Amino acid sequence: MKSTFLSLNSKDFIKGLVVAVLSSVVAILYSTVQAGSLAFDWTTIGTVALTSALGYIMKNLFTNSSDELMKKEI
Repeated sequence: MKSTFLSLNSKDFIKGLVVAVLSSVVAILYSTVQAGSLAFDWTTIGTVALTSALGYIMKNLFTNSSDELMKKEI
């Protein structure tokens, strides 16, 4: 069941974790290609993971079970 407007469930947090991991992988690949070596910038990777997970969770918080942004349940 999807979460309702202004509420979250455990699936939202799991999907937020998946988004954080995937965006961190993209950040690692991007920084590796840009630097030309396997030197990781952990601050950038952590920032990307945190902001992407928070953005996803905030999006889910402000959408209803029909995926309508900023609308209450009917």
